[in-house]
Amino acid sequence: MFLKRKLGLGKPIQYKLHHEEKEATLRITEQILPMLPESSRQPVVVVCIGTDRSTGDALGPLVGTKLYNKDTFPFHVYGTLDDPVHAVNLEEKLKMIETENPGAFIIGIDACLGRLNHVGMVSINDGPVKPGAGVNKQLPPVGDMHITGIVNVSGFMEYFVLQNTRLSIVMKMADLIADSLHMACLRKKIQQKNMMHQTESRSQDIYKIQ
Repeated sequence: MFLKRKLGLGKPIQYKLHHEEKEATLRITEQILPMLPESSRQPVVVVCIGTDRSTGDALGPLVGTKLYNKDTFPFHVYGTLDDPVHAVNLEEKLKMIETENPGAFIIGIDACLGRLNHVGMVSINDGPVKPGAGVNKQLPPVGDMHITGIVNVSGFMEYFVLQNTRLSIVMKMADLIADSLHMACLRKKIQQKNMMHQTESRSQDIYKIQ
């Protein structure tokens, strides 16, 4: 099921797609692509939030690890199974990212809880993700855009629910998010390269006329 939901006046559209939908990777790629920065000069960073100590909360580190292991992924990745970005070190990691990648466009990746009929859906949004909101933690927002996976049901004993989420659904959603983001980022790099060539060609034409 593919949903488009207006969150309110002046707020961005939220896209949700179930991970088992037909052509899910292509459809999510198409949603991510126009949200990425046009300029190749602006660095892009993917921040994958979560911990491998909780099955449900391992979605972010799994995505980070999958992206990190893709030789052709063109952007920086923070938050893997070996070096997770989680509640304890989030502020420190964000300061480090800002120092290493000033002015970067940041894509936040995180797991979340939601309604029963939304479990298994991947959501793509403008603006930052709010880590820890589902378990009542006050953490800094992350990202110029964000992608979340609804891994289980919210509303009661959230920590217990996250820890007892099925690994199967988390792995499938991590594969989908990583593959879609990888494809979108590669396509964006190709677009940026083509734009640079066109700009250079126009500059050369102007020079010849002069």
